[in-house]
Amino acid sequence: MADSLTHEIKTLIIETLRLKDTSPADIDDAAPMIGGGLELDSLDALEVVVAIERNYGVKIDTSEDSKKALESVNALAAFIRAHREKAAAKA
Repeated sequence: MADSLTHEIKTLIIETLRLKDTSPADIDDAAPMIGGGLELDSLDALEVVVAIERNYGVKIDTSEDSKKALESVNALAAFIRAHREKAAAKA
């Protein structure tokens, strides 16, 4: 079951990559984003990372962070939540 953050992420991906014939319901939360499901290439992944950083105020600094965060929509939502919690704890 998708929550509001996963729905927002899917909508952002669709808008960022201009996926005209895709709706949030078409994207499986657990499907691999690279090499499966969305079949993102490296340029698509970079565009998604930039959009996520801009919209959610998180930094995906390393290629390891990027690999982990872009495993699936669920992984990306977990990454955003974890970084929000860290930022809130510092405040």
